[in-house]
Amino acid sequence: MSAALEGLRVLDLTNASGHYCGKMFGDLGADVILVEPPTGSAGRSQAPFLDDRVDPEFSLPFSYYNAGKRSVCLDLACAEDRDRLRKLIPHVDVLLESTTPGAMAEMGLDFESLSGLNPKLVLTSITPFGQSGPYASYVCDDIVALALGGMLYLGGYHDSPPIAVHGNQAWLAASQFAAVATMMAVYGARRSGGQGRHVDVSMQECVVMGMENAVQFYDLEGVVRRREAGRQRWAGIGVFDCADGQVYLMAGGIVPAQMREANVRWMIEGGIEEAKCMLDPQWGSQDFQATAEAKETFARLFGAFAETRTKAELYAQGQARRIPICPVSTPKDIMQNCQMVSRGLFVPLAHGPSGRTLQAPGAPYILSATPWRGGRAAPLLGEHTEEVLDELGAVGADA
Repeated sequence: MSAALEGLRVLDLTNASGHYCGKMFGDLGADVILVEPPTGSAGRSQAPFLDDRVDPEFSLPFSYYNAGKRSVCLDLACAEDRDRLRKLIPHVDVLLESTTPGAMAEMGLDFESLSGLNPKLVLTSITPFGQSGPYASYVCDDIVALALGGMLYLGGYHDSPPIAVHGNQAWLAASQFAAVATMMAVYGARRSGGQGRHVDVSMQECVVMGMENAVQFYDLEGVVRRREAGRQRWAGIGVFDCADGQVYLMAGGIVPAQMREANVRWMIEGGIEEAKCMLDPQWGSQDFQATAEAKETFARLFGAFAETRTKAELYAQGQARRIPICPVSTPKDIMQNCQMVSRGLFVPLAHGPSGRTLQAPGAPYILSATPWRGGRAAPLLGEHTEEVLDELGAVGADA
């Protein structure tokens, strides 16, 4: 079966902050060429490492985000290698980069210069704050983008400093927004007869957009959102201990009355007779559910109910009663989750240097006629340099 983006060629000059963008193209069939300096992409130094072996070829994040790409070593500080890159430009559709704003222009590799070599070229820049503005030249890591995008402000406990979400989410958000915007520009170039675009992606703005309605609370309700972790907004909502871990329950507040009442009857059937008090009409009031008395009562009674049941039991029984409840999963739980196993969420991923096959997240979407493909190993540093330069006619040093 053909791949969705088969025939599309992408030059990936990004660092770790943009590698997922290139992966999204490669997994849909595009030929993604990772251009690395002779010392290797900075992404190769990202921990954790397979078997704790600190080696550029054993970085697990690099192995995942660059699976299936081809690696070409070019030193863009060297005029000869910049000329080699220019020779590749007429043969590609997309160039992804994440250098400091202005750096590409200093090397003569800005959009205006490169589009003269290939008018249909789409050049996508992924930077912390975009190509212009007062913060454009600021140094920024994932946690800084999370903070200035507002997400860090909402992460953590109400009485603690902010806590960052796991996994470089600002980088991932920027890569996803960049991939969508780039594909729009590619389609635009084809519909316009070959007019490329410069796509300018700001990590900070991507974080803001990823927060959905959190930013709008003040405009719509006059409310400034606060950190809520570890605190119940209403009785019946939150994380509760059980026999082998914890579950998250949503059986209060804004949920329909029948869900809240179903949860109470479940507790009564399970031997918590005192839970009958929660059938009183006052428990239907969100104002009452927000009181310390209601929260303490619910936590005590549900805690007594849950402490003799496992996460799996609570999840299965709650789902059968149409009660929103789920286990708080460990990484091992996630790998063994029957729903995820059934859907094939995790797939084999080859790791060339070790000769091993790892398990990694698979397709984030399912396409029938042009399926996602994965499992291919990430390239060794410079593995495809000669192959690509020869294939695309860039072997010579002269422009």
